Amino acid sequence: MHFKKILGLAAVAASAILLASCGNNSSKSSSKANDTLTFWYGGDADTAVKPIANEFTKKTGVKVKIQSIPWSQYNDKLLTAAASKTGPDVLVVGTTQMPNFVGSKTLMDITDTVKSDSSIAPDKFFTGSENTTKFNGKYYGLPWYVETRVLYYRKDLLKSVGYNQAPKTWDELYDAATKLSKRGKNMYGFNVDGAEPTFGFMFARQNGATLLKNDKPQFNKKAMVDSLEYLNKFTKNGASPKQDTKLSIGQSFGGNGPVPMFISGPWMMSSIKNDAGLKDSQWGVAELPKGKVSNMSSTGGGDLAVFNYTKNKKNAIKFVKFMSKKENQLKYYKNSDSMPTLKAAWQDESLSDSRIQVFRKQLNNSEPMPLIKQWDQIGQNYLKAWEQIALNNADVQKTMDTFNTQTEELINK
Repeated sequence: MHFKKILGLAAVAASAILLASCGNNSSKSSSKANDTLTFWYGGDADTAVKPIANEFTKKTGVKVKIQSIPWSQYNDKLLTAAASKTGPDVLVVGTTQMPNFVGSKTLMDITDTVKSDSSIAPDKFFTGSENTTKFNGKYYGLPWYVETRVLYYRKDLLKSVGYNQAPKTWDELYDAATKLSKRGKNMYGFNVDGAEPTFGFMFARQNGATLLKNDKPQFNKKAMVDSLEYLNKFTKNGASPKQDTKLSIGQSFGGNGPVPMFISGPWMMSSIKNDAGLKDSQWGVAELPKGKVSNMSSTGGGDLAVFNYTKNKKNAIKFVKFMSKKENQLKYYKNSDSMPTLKAAWQDESLSDSRIQVFRKQLNNSEPMPLIKQWDQIGQNYLKAWEQIALNNADVQKTMDTFNTQTEELINK
């Protein structure tokens, strides 16, 4: 603040000086507040995020205060922050949580930013990831890291039953699993995952199912019922365990491989390398076997978003864009094994491993689960329905009729 006129009266001059002094203190205080961002991160940020945030501070002078929050507490903490309108400036949001946080007005609409900056244009990211940030034509985040599911398999054991490569179709998967299960007691061929909410829905999509149509569930339609009948064949004939074996990855996939094929995400790579005691030549990953229509997988991961009630919007957006840059997504991958969502980043040498590139190929055929706020509860209800089918031999059609009605009621609440 400055003055162009000299005031004649001393009292007025003194008053003006006092006001100017107050104004400068306020400006400094405001400036100091704007030089610090708060970033909420699900998990431990020390290794994964802090080094990148420190680079942002060096470049911009804006400090980043990172708060690591366990994922188990993240949802409740954010909803509380939204209700009180006090929270972080920037946050990471799991892709399945996006509908809840958009609906609760926790996240800022950044559509103008996305449309005005070609470096973060939607087509730069995998379609499945980009879809998790867009609601009713508006953008509420930038894709940051991505994961999808592929088939893990024991090359040596599959070869012993006549398969020199991973099964490429549903028929081959069932045939190979059945043959592998004949090796002896407590030996299986494939794990039908009864603890993963997306598992049955993923197979249903491969069979041509539309999970929701105009927000109406389609879980009792033929395409989904047939896909669950297919999966149930594995448990009925002993090609898959009926429930969790409680074995470690070293016990189930290593050694003589009681469960030599399963579907999971990239986090299992390091577990197998560290705990299974296998040679590289003994195991591999492959794109999912194709069903009647596709080999569609499920897209997960995390997005970066700006808290709707931040008082530091300019720097918050600057930080989100910085973290989304190719070089920083690659740094984050090297620090955390969380795969980048920018397609261009996958040309980097650090992602050249043939197993990692399988995930890259699968991402071309991968979509998130339906982006509605009730989806997490729907997934948990599905697991209970599948348990009735796998353990109690419940009729698939009747079970899915009940599940479909239950879902309708949940959506219409």
